[in-house]
Amino acid sequence: METGHYLLVNIDWQTVVIQLINLFIQVLLFKKFLYKPVMNILAKRQGLVDAPMKEAEEARTEALSMKAQYETSLKSADEEADRIVKEAQTTASRKSDQIVSDAQAEAAAIKQQAERDIEQQKKRAINDAKDEIGSMAMGIASKVIGREVSEKDHEDLVDEFIRNVGEASS
Repeated sequence: METGHYLLVNIDWQTVVIQLINLFIQVLLFKKFLYKPVMNILAKRQGLVDAPMKEAEEARTEALSMKAQYETSLKSADEEADRIVKEAQTTASRKSDQIVSDAQAEAAAIKQQAERDIEQQKKRAINDAKDEIGSMAMGIASKVIGREVSEKDHEDLVDEFIRNVGEASS
């Protein structure tokens, strides 16, 4: 054997170049047939995940919008209810005042009518008393005088008696 160099590893440049070309071809094939389809599948899955998330976010936004509309409607309804109650109270107060006013007017009218009726009854009683007193006075006078009293004498006697009674009662 030769005393020299022994190479334990032999490098065949032709094989290295072919191996590099082979590796390059494999990378291109993996990229074309494996990487792109896998990326497409991942994109589709990402879309499947994103779609419900997007729908959930839209539903949340819509729910918040509906809540705001509901709160606005509720506030408006409360204000309308307050307005109706105040209006009803005002109307009831006005009607109550009108009823009291009407009752007072009716009571005053009844009182006036009663006073007129009393005055008429009083006049009638006085006239009836005059007639009765006049008849009694005429009867007494005719007995005292012993003769018939004329109508003129009768009226004079009644008027004088009433004057005397009026002065005595004053």
